[in-house]
Amino acid sequence: MSDEWNLPESGEAKQSKEDVKSWKLLEKTLLAGVQEQRRSRRWGIFFKSLTFIYLFVALALFSPMLKLGKGAVDSTVSHTALVEVRGVIADKEAASADNIVGSLRAAFEDENTKGVILRINSPGGSPVQSGYIYDEIKRLRGEHPDVKLYAVISDIGASGAYYIASAADEIYADKASLVGSIGVTAASFGFVGLMDKLGVDRRVYTSGEHKAFLDPFQPQKPEETQFWQGVLDTTHQQFIDSVKKGRGDRLKVAENPDLFSGLVWSGEQALKLGLIDGLGSTSYVAREVIGEKELVDYTVQDSPLDRFAKKLGASVAEDLALWMGFQGPALR
Repeated sequence: MSDEWNLPESGEAKQSKEDVKSWKLLEKTLLAGVQEQRRSRRWGIFFKSLTFIYLFVALALFSPMLKLGKGAVDSTVSHTALVEVRGVIADKEAASADNIVGSLRAAFEDENTKGVILRINSPGGSPVQSGYIYDEIKRLRGEHPDVKLYAVISDIGASGAYYIASAADEIYADKASLVGSIGVTAASFGFVGLMDKLGVDRRVYTSGEHKAFLDPFQPQKPEETQFWQGVLDTTHQQFIDSVKKGRGDRLKVAENPDLFSGLVWSGEQALKLGLIDGLGSTSYVAREVIGEKELVDYTVQDSPLDRFAKKLGASVAEDLALWMGFQGPALR
């Protein structure tokens, strides 16, 4: 009976089993190689990350040696101080009140500063941040009456940026610069109609009758719209009063009743309207108006440590994602 159940295998069957064993062995070998490569790559990334962290800590410890003082300028000769207002005026941005005010203070307090130029290239931004800067310019001008401040608008000085410029002794711009936009805006979207079409109900629970009055998913109420318009009108009037205080009789309000309507003008038009005092660049104002062509930049800059930290943060995040296996598809 045992002989009947233990029949000898044919040559083809033996060959097939040997092929299967060979493929399994090859598969295990390949998988082991791939796993070893992955482990090696992950540990390599890990140690590179540790190296970056070590360098970061070392720079932090020796940062005083890198002259990281924001706005610090070593100048022992007479010069024109330069402070840049670039981009949107907002908290935590390059053109925040903290950065601009700190730069202006350093510029005015330097005994070798003959005049200050506030070079503006900004579409505006926060009325609060602009107001802080405006007030500080007025204070510094009163504290240092012998040091004049000139605003120079390059591409654009609109809305909150012009608010700031109006605090200067004089304003200059290029003939093609965009100047003005003395107004206030607040925009949103309304999705009520879309929700009705989709059959979606909005459920909002508040304590306070008007707590959700800006909710774009609910119908507007006339009394709330009127209230919000009052807020904007009040802010606009504050803007107008500040510009009038800064520019005084130079403004040609009678000739152009749209001066405070939010419109924007070219530098050439702005000169005729009294929004600016002359046409000229930064170097022109330094050389011809202030009388000191040597420019010293007091604008707050990222320190070497800050720049390194930003690059390091992006690099470490990418390496850690790779090390933890979070690598998605990429286009090559």
